[in-house]
Amino acid sequence: MSAFLRSHRRRAGLSLEALAERTGLTKSYLSKIERGLSTPSIAVALRISHVLGADVSQLFSDNPDRSTLLAITRAGEHTAGSDPAGPTHYQPLATQIVGKVMQPFVVAPGADPGPGHQEHNGDEFVFVHRGAVEVSIPGSVITLNEGDSLYFDANTPHLLRSTSPERAEVIIVVHDRDAAPAESH
Repeated sequence: MSAFLRSHRRRAGLSLEALAERTGLTKSYLSKIERGLSTPSIAVALRISHVLGADVSQLFSDNPDRSTLLAITRAGEHTAGSDPAGPTHYQPLATQIVGKVMQPFVVAPGADPGPGHQEHNGDEFVFVHRGAVEVSIPGSVITLNEGDSLYFDANTPHLLRSTSPERAEVIIVVHDRDAAPAESH
């Protein structure tokens, strides 16, 4: 992620200060992302990609200039994501396809997701593949067990945490309303 963010920011003619101002993030946090010391949440990655005019999957891709119309991700062939030992591990899927309006991720939330809820434009679909999770939204905490799913307006502040003895694994698909539709061929 760090190489793409730095090169795309420079191509856009933006300093770290300018990117921080446009995204509402701090310069130090963006610097940590560029240096590979921090991995942004899905909401933050969407915000950065919108400012840079890039597909969010490019932020997680090992090869951000590669584009295709079909993406198959086989077990064991996932692209690099965030630190698997971190509070929440994000594993992007279909990173080869640029310009998509659905952003799929395999997410392994930690028991302590950290401070603050996230929110972003679009819709979000969560499917619990393994374990159990809690989704906190204002005024409610929803428990989802293996096989359960939740679809909601992602503008709603939300927080996801694992509640099972072993770290849960969920599939999250974000419909990014702000993404430009892909050109038809």
